[in-house]
Amino acid sequence: MAGNSSRKGAIRASKKGPSTGTGGKNKKRLTGKGPTPKAEDRPYHAAAKRKKAVAKKSASKTTSTRSDGKEIRPTRAPRGDRPRGEIVAGRNAVLEALRESVPATELLVARSIEVDDRVAESLKLALHLGLPIREAHRAEVEGISPNSQGIILAIKPFQYSSFEEIMQRAKYPALIVALDGVTDPRNLGAIIRSAAAFGAAGVIMTERRAASMTASAWKSSAGAAARLPIAQVTNLARTIDAAKKEGLFVVGLDGESEDLISTMKVATEAIMIVVGSEGKGLARLTREKCDLVISIPISATTESLNASVATAIALFFVDQARRKS
Repeated sequence: MAGNSSRKGAIRASKKGPSTGTGGKNKKRLTGKGPTPKAEDRPYHAAAKRKKAVAKKSASKTTSTRSDGKEIRPTRAPRGDRPRGEIVAGRNAVLEALRESVPATELLVARSIEVDDRVAESLKLALHLGLPIREAHRAEVEGISPNSQGIILAIKPFQYSSFEEIMQRAKYPALIVALDGVTDPRNLGAIIRSAAAFGAAGVIMTERRAASMTASAWKSSAGAAARLPIAQVTNLARTIDAAKKEGLFVVGLDGESEDLISTMKVATEAIMIVVGSEGKGLARLTREKCDLVISIPISATTESLNASVATAIALFFVDQARRKS
């Protein structure tokens, strides 16, 4: 009958039995190849080509030459965790800090960052300073600082001096500036800059309830913090007593004092100028420790002078008196 032959063929085919196995020869074909690489890590992918082009452009902009003709190349820091200490984030802030040679530990840059003029100059300055440059995933950089714009500078802890070291450095007649609770880092930096400009031997500040040498203070000092000894003390009153034993005349600045700066007759002597905080001025105990408290005359329409401005005026007055003598 029609169709029987096809059924018989099917029966005959089934009698051949199952095919033989491979004996494990194709076992490797069953092994997984792992996760698919990122697009930027696949050599022939468009994203990988863009990454390579950006890296090449960045290298050409950041490679510089020394005076002896040798090429300077980046020092790559090993992968690490979040930078320790204070950080400066953002393209403008990082560039300003590097321009002022703020002591730093590393420059952290996001991978595939868009290299503009600020980033290129920051990388070039880091190379000249011998600063390690570490690349990280953009998510890691933004996790440290969401407004980093892909670049972060880690700042070194400031190395403070001591009152004794400042006194050893001081030349007669000594001039020292002491800060009683100045809390604004920019004021601190500006005071340090003025102290260096008018020949002070050093600046003394308290450890608690006062500004410290942050990146903002470094920038405001315009590099003076690297040249002038700066000390932190636990008790300003005891330091004032120590200064008196060294023969220094202690002069406090207070806008409420009736004695004007023009009446100060000890400008040519060894002195310590004590500056109060921005809001409260001199503390009661500090004021009592001063040998003289003076004020700077200003217009009645102005409440007070900024702490750094008042310090600069007092230092200028002392400098002029010493030049005349």
